[in-house]
Amino acid sequence: MKFATLPGTTADGRLVLVSRDLRFALDAAPIAATLIDALERWDDVAPQLQARYDDLNAGRAADAFAFDPAVCRAPLPRSPQWCDGSAFLNHGRLMERAFNTPPIPDFDTIPVMYQGASDDFLGPSQDVPLPDEAEGIDFEGEFGVVVGGVPMGVPAERALDYVRLIVQINDWSLRGFGPREMKTGFGFLQAKPSTSFAPVAVTPDELGSNWRDGRVQLRLHVEWNNRWFGHPSGSEMNFSFADLIAHAARTRRLSAGTVVGSGTVSNASRSAGSACIAERRVIEIVDEGRAKTAFMRFGDRVRMAARDADGTQPFGVIDQQVVCAGVSHVDETPR
Repeated sequence: MKFATLPGTTADGRLVLVSRDLRFALDAAPIAATLIDALERWDDVAPQLQARYDDLNAGRAADAFAFDPAVCRAPLPRSPQWCDGSAFLNHGRLMERAFNTPPIPDFDTIPVMYQGASDDFLGPSQDVPLPDEAEGIDFEGEFGVVVGGVPMGVPAERALDYVRLIVQINDWSLRGFGPREMKTGFGFLQAKPSTSFAPVAVTPDELGSNWRDGRVQLRLHVEWNNRWFGHPSGSEMNFSFADLIAHAARTRRLSAGTVVGSGTVSNASRSAGSACIAERRVIEIVDEGRAKTAFMRFGDRVRMAARDADGTQPFGVIDQQVVCAGVSHVDETPR
């Protein structure tokens, strides 16, 4: 199934099912009014939602309407928890050089993860308001999973049983805050503003063979101001989503609707480009002795879309502009 959230009367929006080709949508009510409602009652409502989804794709839904991803909120406008890993070893090692920090102990055997803000996720076309260009505005293209309720101590061998949805993410960063916050040992706070999501969340079966070994086997195509920036593949995760879920649930339960991120998608081959500016800057330092690429300015745009071999974009597209906080060009209705 494919889901999206449109503006609604509450902060959790209005849940719709989206056709496989992303052309049409269908209200999920009265089965489930919001995505968090559906996730909390998944075993009860999933068969009904699947039947409605099948009707939509077969052209049997008389109340279907044209799907407009530009008006979508994040699939989950807010979530009980947002846990972001750093599952791509290539990216992690480069970031150690970027922040001039000592190697993280056991980095290649124990996942690294921080807990981010989950109360204000941004939709795929919403402006991104940030306070100051001088703080090093950066995008970070990722994949993520949304889980049902996960018991504490779940082993990695069973963790994928709890994956309900797969999502595409832009985990915005303010690099100027990063070094200090990393050195405190308490993790990120000011360095991590609101995270953005592609319009559509999909069940694992929708990706077919592109969901394999607990990894999204797709390239994430990134453009900055209409110029190619990278197309790294999600296949090179050092830790799978099974590993990340088990790590997050080691000492706590995970509530239904928890989002677990992969960290910035990164490949060893330089030909794949990058999914964040900081990584490109470190590569420039290694190859040329200094960083040449500046961080983002107000008015800049970033576009991200995972594509399969046929060019299909299963999650839709993130296409956003960075603006000075307080200067927004989108409707601020409840999301």
